Amino acid sequence: MHALTRTPDQVHFSADVTPIKGDLTDIDSLRRAMKDISTVFLLVSNAADELTQALQALNVARDVAVKGIVYLSVFKSEAYVDVPHFTGKYTVERMIEQSALPATVLRPAYFIQNDIQQKEPLLNDGVYGIPIGSKRISMVDIRDIGEAAAPELLWRESASGPLPFEVYDLVGLDALNADSMVAIRADVLHRPIRYVGDDLDVFEARLKTFTPQWYAYDMRLMMHRYQQDGAVSSSAQLERFASLLARKPRTYRDFAVNAVQTWANN
Repeated sequence: MHALTRTPDQVHFSADVTPIKGDLTDIDSLRRAMKDISTVFLLVSNAADELTQALQALNVARDVAVKGIVYLSVFKSEAYVDVPHFTGKYTVERMIEQSALPATVLRPAYFIQNDIQQKEPLLNDGVYGIPIGSKRISMVDIRDIGEAAAPELLWRESASGPLPFEVYDLVGLDALNADSMVAIRADVLHRPIRYVGDDLDVFEARLKTFTPQWYAYDMRLMMHRYQQDGAVSSSAQLERFASLLARKPRTYRDFAVNAVQTWANN
């Protein structure tokens, strides 16, 4: 197994993973990295040129005739047309499908683990500040994303012949809004918690203190759509994801309880 990384001398993989120096913006390094590779997992970070990076990687994968691809997209990619990284990922999905690439597209919803950054506000101030709003979101645990990607990669790697194009929406068991998330947090922390997250000006300004302006604005646009429309899965989408996991997805309460235990031990 090979892993593409810009800094192979600084990463720590398990013994069965070989780091390969490269960059998704460096075509020659992509070609070297994909030589003799049969199956590709493609996760492109939220970057200003994310779409270019993804399309280049997929074209190189097609050039070397890989037999399987698993691409990490985003839930509601086709609907949030005004959010740059959503529309970019949907364009990649269209390229995969129209080019008949041998791929599985995984569309994870908002990550439950994004709430890890709320440790200090919750414990010190009793407030929750992620601008989720009053609509509901079917958030997903990132551990479930990994456990969904692995069998798809193995399925495509072990196949003796062509496999169909597949799409899975990776969604949580619960559809929560700010009030229900705060209620869970208050319950597991045994203290009152207030929601203070609706102001997107404050949210964007805070992000701009440690991220590029384009990224802060992209996140603002995403949270605006969550506040305006929500992102709730259908029962069919949830059942399909559960069939891939061979169990029900983890819940937000599972994460919240685990986080409290982790915080108590650190």
